Amino acid sequence: MFLDKNNSQFIIIITSIFLYVFVICNDLEEELSSLGERCFCKLKGRIDDCNCSVDTVDYFNNVKIHPRLKSLLRKDYFRYFRVNLNRDCPFWEVDSKCAIRDCSVKTCPDEQIPPGIKGQHQPKSHHNKYSQETQDLDNCDENHGGLGAVDSTISDENKEEFARWQHHDNAQENFCELDDETSIDMQYVDLQLNPERYTGYKGASAHRVWKSIYEENCFTLRDNYGPYSTSRNINWIEVINPMCLEKRAFYRAISGLHTSISIHLCAQHYTKAKNGFSPGEWRPNVEEFRKRYDPELTNNEGPQWLKNLYFVYLLELRAIAKAAPFLEQEYFYTGNEEEDESVRQAIKEILEIANSFPDHFNESVMFSGNKKQAKIMKEEFRRHFWNISRIMDCVGCDKCRLWGKLQVQGLGTAFKILFSVNQLKTFDSNVKKNRFHLTRTEILTLFNAFGRLSNSVYQLEVFRNLLKSKTD
Repeated sequence: MFLDKNNSQFIIIITSIFLYVFVICNDLEEELSSLGERCFCKLKGRIDDCNCSVDTVDYFNNVKIHPRLKSLLRKDYFRYFRVNLNRDCPFWEVDSKCAIRDCSVKTCPDEQIPPGIKGQHQPKSHHNKYSQETQDLDNCDENHGGLGAVDSTISDENKEEFARWQHHDNAQENFCELDDETSIDMQYVDLQLNPERYTGYKGASAHRVWKSIYEENCFTLRDNYGPYSTSRNINWIEVINPMCLEKRAFYRAISGLHTSISIHLCAQHYTKAKNGFSPGEWRPNVEEFRKRYDPELTNNEGPQWLKNLYFVYLLELRAIAKAAPFLEQEYFYTGNEEEDESVRQAIKEILEIANSFPDHFNESVMFSGNKKQAKIMKEEFRRHFWNISRIMDCVGCDKCRLWGKLQVQGLGTAFKILFSVNQLKTFDSNVKKNRFHLTRTEILTLFNAFGRLSNSVYQLEVFRNLLKSKTD
């Protein structure tokens, strides 16, 4: 039986449509399949300027570190952060405060704070090292041989001058401008009641903060490339590759911190209830994550930003491991003997795990060239980060400011441990001269900041699985 001309044409048309749909569907399937992986296309192999791989960090963090840190940071010693959220921005006029409800921070009444943290009680076997007065005396004793031994030969005025010198010397080793502990604006904040999450703070004010950080306080090849218009519209890979290790490390640390903060906002993103009556919920937002890290939506930069998270993770992990001899001597005192003992045991376990990591960041290769040039570079490095710590007071959202200050101070403490003048010469409590010192605020911010990085690495696996499930 032969088909007439019309039937033949009909069959050809139907066949063509079928083939077209088949090709389109096949291409769509491939596109959806790649969608789940393209954000993570650089999360493999060796981490830039480090010796270990992404897979090593993923396993180490998600299996060994993250669950322990999550439990530790719920303890009183690490949950009550004393901070000043009312400092004026030193660089520009902040035109408005975030008026969104979720921007606000709930502070703690004085009676809620454990007495040991406030310095009211002393541990049985330790002096009270968390009161400001004791810290100041300790610092003077450690670096000047003990002012108490010469009280009878110098006046009160001279002692005050010596104390000012000591504060100046301490500032030379700090990478952050810390809040003035004597300010009436200092308040305790319960970090567990004020979780870091998306508040709706965005727009010109938020962009101005990051723009100032990247364009004015990150090392750039500005002389060769000219001024940049926006912080993340630059091909930073082209900019940083020709730089020396110290400048590359600075940029990668800041970029990794930025990435970590963004991941937290994607992981805790408010979603309204579909029925319009029930309360919404905080949960991972896959589309927000894609918008920030999909290479097609970020000029191919997003995957590299994710990889920078691993760099700053290794940097802070190394700082904690390096400070282990000092941290093992800390009492972590709050006044609750049972909880304080559990914190000491948890810290000991985390420090052992940190020291067992096979490929730590090697800070000894930084600032290791010509002594004069290395000293200049280190001071420039410190000053750049010092300015960034001050920019945190320009954030218009209180909750964003809270977590920004905490994480920047934590990274600054890590820099202090890795690159301090004394280089942690001794942790022997019987040796006062050149003994390294961290305040409670520095210890709290160091562990909480590392906890945020640890959570970000963990959340990447969550988003990877969510994106994969959307394409299955």
